Amino acid sequence: MRPSLYEFAGGEPAFLSLAAAMHVRCLEDPELNHPFSHPGQHPQHVERLGLYWAEVLGGPPRFSTECNDQSAMLRLHAGHGEGMAELGVRFVECFVAAADDAHLPEDAEFRAALRAYMQWSVTEMNTYNPEGSQVPDDLGVPRWDWDGLVRP
Repeated sequence: MRPSLYEFAGGEPAFLSLAAAMHVRCLEDPELNHPFSHPGQHPQHVERLGLYWAEVLGGPPRFSTECNDQSAMLRLHAGHGEGMAELGVRFVECFVAAADDAHLPEDAEFRAALRAYMQWSVTEMNTYNPEGSQVPDDLGVPRWDWDGLVRP
């Protein structure tokens, strides 16, 4: 039986490293910089992001038990207007590069699963970009495995 993406990556430390690398990349990107540098960002943003990705990709439910749910995460990113789609493409590319920075396994199938997850995630977030978008309550954190979305 194949390990989860979480286990294959190296567990929670790998995702905390990925979140830290992603944060640095976004701060360095001239377009993604603003959302990642504004005041009011949660003081444990990077750690929470790492826990979120760890849970989504097969790890324990620490984000959903210690932080919040999918609805809250989507609400943070909702209603910013239609121009966000382009930022999503940049975000995916930064995520892929951050996987290198975090020294995640270079296995092609693993990397394809990470990219596919992030592309799906950006697409989901883009559905809530129009101003006034309403995010449903009580959405559970999605789960993603080697073959894609397991449960929304």
